[in-house]
Amino acid sequence: MARVAFVRTDNSVLTQWWLSIDRWLFFVISLLVAIGVLLVMAASPSVAERIGLESFYFVKRHLVYVAGFFVLMVGVSQLSQQNVRRAALLLYFGALFLLVLVPFMGNEIKGARRWISLGGFSIQPSEFMKPALVVMTAWMLAEKKKNVDIPGNIFAIIFYGFAVGLLLLQPDMGMVFLMTAIFFVQFFLAGLPLLLIVLASATGVVGMVSAYFLFPHVQARVDRFLTPSSEDRFSERYQITQSLEAFTSGGFWGLGPGEGIVKKHLPDAHADFIFSVAGEEYGAFLCLIIAFMFGFFVIRSLFKVMQEQNLFVLLAVAGLVLEVGLQAGINMASTLDLIPTKGMTLPFMSFGGSSMLAIAITCGFVLALTRRQVQGRIR
Repeated sequence: MARVAFVRTDNSVLTQWWLSIDRWLFFVISLLVAIGVLLVMAASPSVAERIGLESFYFVKRHLVYVAGFFVLMVGVSQLSQQNVRRAALLLYFGALFLLVLVPFMGNEIKGARRWISLGGFSIQPSEFMKPALVVMTAWMLAEKKKNVDIPGNIFAIIFYGFAVGLLLLQPDMGMVFLMTAIFFVQFFLAGLPLLLIVLASATGVVGMVSAYFLFPHVQARVDRFLTPSSEDRFSERYQITQSLEAFTSGGFWGLGPGEGIVKKHLPDAHADFIFSVAGEEYGAFLCLIIAFMFGFFVIRSLFKVMQEQNLFVLLAVAGLVLEVGLQAGINMASTLDLIPTKGMTLPFMSFGGSSMLAIAITCGFVLALTRRQVQGRIR
């Protein structure tokens, strides 16, 4: 039987793509998605039955999202640097347009409007704004370094200001914090003066304090985190309480596949609290593996661009992978009650079409920008 393999003499698009991408990154991304499928299969049937849907309703939809994830990621990862910038520009203005519509057409959930229904689908525009803003910021800062006459820093701040301003109208403070943190990391890597870094940090602190007093749902979450009461255990803090009990009962090795009970009580067991399902059924063992894989994804990507001479590639890849890593850290920390809940999904794993497709674009950008150049042969 003939053996099918990718060889360097094969000049097909797929072969050249496979030989040029970082296959370690592709492997860890695929493994994270596979674990996500396993966890959604464990967590979602109970959620579906509780709200009157067919048991595998969310599982089937998630598998469709996973198929779309790989198609989109592979497609985006074949873009050139120039086309990555063009795609990010289109994505930015598309997400910006949808963010403008959210306050008027969005559905209010837990005191915030983040979702908009279009053609029978619910879309969270902020998810697509994340990778777009990172690449746009990297582009503008790199252009400023190449030509001092180009006001790249100003353009980057304008792009950031429009995005964050619209997110504050929802309000989505978790996403604002995430985007702001990565924005200043990119400015720091691009050589932002120390004084401006201090001023920016002070502005961030003032912004977080202001959010506490301006947005009631933010104040309520912080208060419940700082001063939990026995009454909260059965009301506002119900999900956190159940999450902590799941980790406790799971121990190191877990109760075993399908043996967990937290999914029967948590409304968001298949989404924001899917890490709790992992902790109960597969224990701290799987949780540590998941954390390790996120760390590997970030460190491997940063290592790839550490010596990169192209400032755009350095800033874009660093921003994209740190954004994924920080969001994962926020999600895992909130399920462990280390920080107030933020309503953020766990990348690659939580159920949700917007989240899966946006992370596919993010990974596609990273794979595209870390590809080895192919000129007749792989270098």
